[in-house]
Amino acid sequence: MASPASRPGLTPRALIVIAAALLIGVAGLIYAMSPKRAGASLVGGPFTLQLADGKTISDADLKGHPFIVYFGYTHCPDICPTTLAQISDVFAKLPGKPIKALFVTVDPERDTPALMADYVSSFDPRIVGASGTLRQIEDMERVYRVYAKKAPTKDGDYTMDHSSVIYLMDGNGSFVEAFNLERRPEDSAKELASYL
Repeated sequence: MASPASRPGLTPRALIVIAAALLIGVAGLIYAMSPKRAGASLVGGPFTLQLADGKTISDADLKGHPFIVYFGYTHCPDICPTTLAQISDVFAKLPGKPIKALFVTVDPERDTPALMADYVSSFDPRIVGASGTLRQIEDMERVYRVYAKKAPTKDGDYTMDHSSVIYLMDGNGSFVEAFNLERRPEDSAKELASYL
């Protein structure tokens, strides 16, 4: 089999350009998500979403205390419920603390506000499920730099491919970091408590 460098149109120079482009892309993402650089974060911003019973929630409603934002959908077979369970485990270590997690659908076509509320009722009560119009969801995905796309299935249905970042926002609604849940709940809770 021919090596990549010997294939037509894929010269060593082309490989270097591709590798450089990938590195620049990764560096740009890290830069955009870095809270320590000068100026405002490029992650997060104003939003208004729909809750059950005709209520709404906005970024202003969550300010005053740190909060978590996570994007997913109710038909998600594994990652979304697992992540919400992990958030619940962390919150269980912070009883009575004024912190919330906002679970935002990437599938507003199926996930109504009422369905979102019912779905999150299986988790810590400080986790709020929100939906909205397609425009509202797309606007929030844009400001949070979220990837989400329909993936058709063979039976004519679809799933959603989406990024799975847990966004930790401070009391001013500014992005702090991609919150790490891959550790003991006690350790995550200790870090979260440092922002209260």
